[in-house]
Amino acid sequence: MSLNLAEKQAVVAEVAQVAARAHSVIAAEYRGLSVAQVTHLRVKARETGVYLRVIKNTLARRAVRGTEFECLQPSLVGPLILAFSEDDPGAAARLFKEFLKDKANDKLIVKALAVSGQTFPASELDRLASLPTRNEAISLLMACMRAPLDQFARTLNEIPGKLVRTLDAVRRQKEAA
Repeated sequence: MSLNLAEKQAVVAEVAQVAARAHSVIAAEYRGLSVAQVTHLRVKARETGVYLRVIKNTLARRAVRGTEFECLQPSLVGPLILAFSEDDPGAAARLFKEFLKDKANDKLIVKALAVSGQTFPASELDRLASLPTRNEAISLLMACMRAPLDQFARTLNEIPGKLVRTLDAVRRQKEAA
């Protein structure tokens, strides 16, 4: 289906707007996937907050121009599906990693990833997928911030406990004598 100029401009504007607020993007070749498989991928993407778009490469190059994903332009070759992670950087990577676990979906080939203006090879998909979500990162940060206070509280608690154990040892010693 051919798009007229106004429709192309609207698609470029929409993808550029998503790219401007996204944390990461993954370009994957979908050649060989059935319509049902791509539909399943789109449903999972919607559930996880990932913006998934099949777009012509020329329009994709125009959409990412001027964003931190401009570095991805040389990788935009062939039939590609772009997945933008808007909430946390690893969301799209986790989506593709989960999708690729099923052997029937092995025709999906990750071509490139981009995070914060840097392009990474497809082999870095697992590393990107292992990044913590926003809530997990906040939990880890709070645990690190709270650890010294917890240790201090345990140390303060230990002083009266040590006194009680010492008094108990003195009592036992006097009873034994």
